[in-house]
Amino acid sequence: MIDYIRGSLAELNPALAVIEAAGVGYAINIALPTYSILQPLENKETKLFITEIIREDTHDLFGFPTKGERALFELLMTVSGIGANTARMILSAFSAGEVRQIIATGNARQLSQVKGLGPKTAQRVIVDLKDKVLKIDLGEANATAKDLPDYSSQDLNPVRQEAVSALTMLGFAPAPTNKAVDKILQDAPAATVEQVIRMALKML
Repeated sequence: MIDYIRGSLAELNPALAVIEAAGVGYAINIALPTYSILQPLENKETKLFITEIIREDTHDLFGFPTKGERALFELLMTVSGIGANTARMILSAFSAGEVRQIIATGNARQLSQVKGLGPKTAQRVIVDLKDKVLKIDLGEANATAKDLPDYSSQDLNPVRQEAVSALTMLGFAPAPTNKAVDKILQDAPAATVEQVIRMALKML
């Protein structure tokens, strides 16, 4: 079992980080807040706590900056109908602290905004985890990405490119993804990648 991976951050996008350790590049699935934390560390040493998902046809790694966020991810997956990708979607749509607060206060309506979570599943998450989620120590608050500059051309906008790429990797179809991201950047041209993806997750 892998507890954590420490090494050089070789590649990074909003859905995936590649950490090179002892000559091996580990492709690690990440949630959106983790991307914001890792951005300043590209090509530098970093450390992610790991959850391994091993099945007959796949071996996936999910990485988190703190043990608390990993514990929250694993707790979400104990709920019937919540798999690794849905748990990551929840932790991309909201920060770990927000997820804990939403569950603790029983806000099923807000939780059901996440793609793949209908009202019944959102209610099940709250019923199953309401008494457990407050026991998780999330440690330090999530880092916030710095504001990025405005771009006159959407086609050349790296925020648009990264947001579309990340949403596609999360399983959204290209056509509605492009449309949603363009609409968001039209209304908020100075939005960060994290802000764009979070808004898009509630539109798609």
